[in-house]
Amino acid sequence: MIKKKRPMITKEFKEKVRDAILEHRKNFPDSPDASFAKMIGINPSSYNRLKKGEIEKIASENFWIENGRKLGVTTYKKVLKLARTEVYNQVEEIINFCKNYQKATIIIDECEIGKTRCSKHVIKNMINAFRIDCSQASSKTQFIRLMAKTLGLDNNGRLHELKENIKYYINQMDSPIIILDDAGYLEINVFVEIIGLWNATEGRCGWMMLGDDSLENKINRGLKSKKVGFKALFSRFSGEFIRLMPMAPHEKSEYLKQLIGDVANANGIEPKKIARFIKLCIGKEKVLRHLDTLIQLDKENA
Repeated sequence: MIKKKRPMITKEFKEKVRDAILEHRKNFPDSPDASFAKMIGINPSSYNRLKKGEIEKIASENFWIENGRKLGVTTYKKVLKLARTEVYNQVEEIINFCKNYQKATIIIDECEIGKTRCSKHVIKNMINAFRIDCSQASSKTQFIRLMAKTLGLDNNGRLHELKENIKYYINQMDSPIIILDDAGYLEINVFVEIIGLWNATEGRCGWMMLGDDSLENKINRGLKSKKVGFKALFSRFSGEFIRLMPMAPHEKSEYLKQLIGDVANANGIEPKKIARFIKLCIGKEKVLRHLDTLIQLDKENA
C-alpha cells in the first residue's frame, strides 16, 4: 500500500498566520510577551523569532493550523463575506455593554444565524477580549485549563492554583471581557466554577455566554432542581435569556429574510436572485451554512 503524504502547510499560509498573530498581539497590551506566547502555544524564544518575521522551523504544523483557525486565516478564496446584519449589530452592542460596564449576559438563539462568527469579529481588534470555545472544554478540568491558556497563563499544576491565578490576572486587566461560546456543552459542575470566577472579578470583568436551547434547558433544570449555584449564576448573568431573533412566527420569518438578504447582498448576489435564495433557506436549520453553499454554487456556475 502506498502511503499518502500529508499536505504540507504552505509558506503563504504561515505568513498570513504570522501577520494575524502579530496584529492580534496588539489587543493584549497588559500581557508580557511571555504570557502572549503561552496564549498562542509557543515558547517565548520562538515567539521572539516570529516577531522578527521568521516562520520556518519555529513551531509545529499544529501551531499554524490551530492559530490560523482561531484567527480566521484562510487561503481559500470562496469565503462567505461577513455582513453587518441585525445579528451583528445586536451582538456588538451587547459585547460593548458587558465590557464597558462589567456586566454579564446570556444570549440564547438558534444555530447558524452568525452569533459565533459575529462575536469573533467584534472582539478581533478589541483590547483584553477573550473567547472560550466551551465545546472543546466541557469538563471542569478542561475548562479551567483552557481558560488559563487563553489568558496566557501556565495551564499546568493544581486546579485550585490555576483558578486563583485566573482570578488575580483578570483583576489586573483594563476592562476585560470573556465570552463563553457554545456554553451549552459545559457539564453542570462547571457552572459553579463560573459563578466563583464572576464573584472574584465582579466590577472588573464583563462576561457573556452564547448558546442555543441546550444552554437554556441546562440552566432552567438547575434552577428548577434548586441546584447549588444556579440561582446565583442566573442572577449575576442579568436574570434573563437574551434572544436576538423574535419569537412570533411572522416576525421571526421577516427577521430571517432580512438576515439572509443582507448576507447575500454583501456577497455580490444579484438582487433578482436574492428572493429565491431566501425562499430556499427559510425553514432550514443551518440557515447561513445553507446560504454559503448556495452562494458558492452560484459563483461556480456564473
